[in-house]
Amino acid sequence: MHACIEDPKLAVLHQLFASATHDASAAMCRWTDGLITLTLDEVRELPLAAAAEELGLGDDLLTMVVLSLQGEVGGEMILTFDNDNGRQLVAALLGRPANEDAPWSDLEKSALTETGNILGCAYMNAVTRLIHHELVPSAPYFIQDYGASVLQQALMVQAMTSDRVLVCRTGFHRSGEELNWRVLFVPTEALRDAMERALHGRPDTRPHHGSS
Repeated sequence: MHACIEDPKLAVLHQLFASATHDASAAMCRWTDGLITLTLDEVRELPLAAAAEELGLGDDLLTMVVLSLQGEVGGEMILTFDNDNGRQLVAALLGRPANEDAPWSDLEKSALTETGNILGCAYMNAVTRLIHHELVPSAPYFIQDYGASVLQQALMVQAMTSDRVLVCRTGFHRSGEELNWRVLFVPTEALRDAMERALHGRPDTRPHHGSS
């Protein structure tokens, strides 16, 4: 969190992500009947090569929901759980006991991807209102893989233009208890620039080609 305070640009972006997290938390609270809320953990700029390690995404197999924003003004959103925590969320959503040993059913996967969809739409709507450029997320997809591998794939576009990456990390809470669930939002450099311009009241000078 210290980088958000000390770096003026990150401090400005922190304001945006705090607002987006507030909207996403309200959506999550409605989706889970008041069970789950969100808080903004940090907004950090990291070296690409060290991002996975810095974010604690190592060799553990994770359950994830991934959404992509297509186009130059885009990014990736990754909702991460360990298997036990993913099962707990699904059990709460479906109103039945968690079965941590059985294969994931289509209904369980659907509940988890819909959670990603709700969070993604809440974040994207908040950013869209700011930059006046519609952001349309892809359909979320369920994946079980190693966190570092998925993050590396998510950073491929960013790696073409920069050796550093901006990451917004959001935490989940249940009745005040912090859960081992995270949302990582990684905007492209173009989206980051658009957010900074909007927050500073500067016009967008990029050519517009319509929304995808």
